[in-house]
Amino acid sequence: MNLCGHATIATLYALASRGLLHKRHVTLETKAGVLPIRIEMEQGHPPLIFMKQAPAQFRPFEGSLDDLAGAIGLTRADLDDELPVMYGSTGIWTLLVPVKRLESFRRMSPRNGAFPAVLTTMPRASVHPFCLETYDPSAQMHGRHFSSPYSGTVEDPVTGTASGVMGAYYASYIRTPDAWPLSLVVEQGHEMGREGNVRVEVHKAGDRLDVTIAGTGVYVRESLVRVENGR
Repeated sequence: MNLCGHATIATLYALASRGLLHKRHVTLETKAGVLPIRIEMEQGHPPLIFMKQAPAQFRPFEGSLDDLAGAIGLTRADLDDELPVMYGSTGIWTLLVPVKRLESFRRMSPRNGAFPAVLTTMPRASVHPFCLETYDPSAQMHGRHFSSPYSGTVEDPVTGTASGVMGAYYASYIRTPDAWPLSLVVEQGHEMGREGNVRVEVHKAGDRLDVTIAGTGVYVRESLVRVENGR
């Protein structure tokens, strides 16, 4: 894929926490472009990784809202009609689906295989429902991330690229900031028992919205990969 936010943050976290990366400012080459990275190290705290994403892009969803709601286990009445359903990208495309109430997220049951028939203009996009009610009072948005059936996964617990474009969506369609940059917190993963927060900063540069996300990693396990015969 063009950009994977949580894998990128995890890689840099692993390098920094093991003392293998001593620079605090680096650039990272991805298929979404060359992205500036900032690493903050504070005694007694895990490394905090700031990653600038590609400028935000949006395209309208022109498909059936009834079919879209059904594909994530909801009905059209669960969707928030006051906000637009939009494809968004800061490196990889996802469909941002506004939902009225937080309780709806516990009822969601994605049919990922149905996504391409619903997302006719971008059949390989993921689906990212969100709402403005949150579990964490310090967060501004709550989301779930249902993967494209072409990705090999069903749901992602925390999604950096989708969280980043949600910040740009917030600034564009929900509340225009009185002052820039806009700073907010996006929460995700509660329904999977793997909750996490992503810090999002949105900077305005003319007509362009530039997004930076920040997060840290969590050590899970260590594995050994053996390379044989040069493969």
